Amino acid sequence: MNIEKIDLLRIKLQESLDLLVNRIGPIQIGQKAQFPYGWRKAAKGRTVWRIVEEIIIQNLEKYYTEFNLKEIKSSEGEVTVHDMECKFSDDELLYVNIKSAVCGGRKNKDDISKAAGLKNFYDADANRNFFIATFFIKFNESMSIEIEKAVVFPIVWIKDIYVNPSNNGNLQSAYYKDLDDAVKRTNHDFLKLFHDAMDIAAKKKEKKYND
Repeated sequence: MNIEKIDLLRIKLQESLDLLVNRIGPIQIGQKAQFPYGWRKAAKGRTVWRIVEEIIIQNLEKYYTEFNLKEIKSSEGEVTVHDMECKFSDDELLYVNIKSAVCGGRKNKDDISKAAGLKNFYDADANRNFFIATFFIKFNESMSIEIEKAVVFPIVWIKDIYVNPSNNGNLQSAYYKDLDDAVKRTNHDFLKLFHDAMDIAAKKKEKKYND
């Protein structure tokens, strides 16, 4: 899979998700009378994310042809590295991990995927097309939320390839929400760096236990 092909698929998926965002519109969480002091600490992505994720998946499944998709299938389990698979044509299978972010939020190093699971995913086929789709949420005074935009980012283009040596062993990144941060690579180049990062994490973990 060359860089040009990855970018072409990214653009097509971005166009589909832009259509989806426009279709969904505001999502009413409650009434102002029910929240006399507004959102307070609830104005965080994780507070409403499960609802938003379900709305995204259900709309994609129901109206996929409106988004120029030929086929879509949500993940069957909680342990897979992707949340859905979709196709634009028979020879264009995309795997997508759906994430959220609060508009105007800080850039933090977030969990992308379990490193071991991602390794198994690519061991099955090193040419798979894997994208992170981040949906940016805005909290309104009317106690509704809106998806302001979606950003589609190839996982193989993340700048900071880091595997946390803790028990979770997650691939983490702070640079997957803005294409200006992308380092355009092929799957082959990414996987070499990813495997190196896994080796470094394993050595750090072993040293910690031996000290």
